[in-house]
Amino acid sequence: MKRTVILSITLLTLIGFGWTIGSSVPPATAQFASQQVSAAQTQVFAIENMNCALCPITVKKAMEGVAGVTSVAVDFDAKTATVVFDPSVTNADAIAAASTDAGYPASVKG
Repeated sequence: MKRTVILSITLLTLIGFGWTIGSSVPPATAQFASQQVSAAQTQVFAIENMNCALCPITVKKAMEGVAGVTSVAVDFDAKTATVVFDPSVTNADAIAAASTDAGYPASVKG
């Protein structure tokens, strides 16, 4: 009986200690994440040759395959792709080239 009580108290103490440590971590993580977001750049590309439902999927996968790209949103009707990327890792020309290489010429929309 005493072992069970001691084990339970020890376990609760360790769990409580873990929550205390865990609660101090998110602000630092949030700060780091905000630094990453501020470094990101967004660019809109005009995409040619998209004429079927699978075209946007191909463009998205090609652009997401470029190192440094964090998100791609393709608008089939507008024939555009909005890309968020880390400019310290890649650039708009490399992203456009990836789409072009997949058969959908892309250019920076001004």
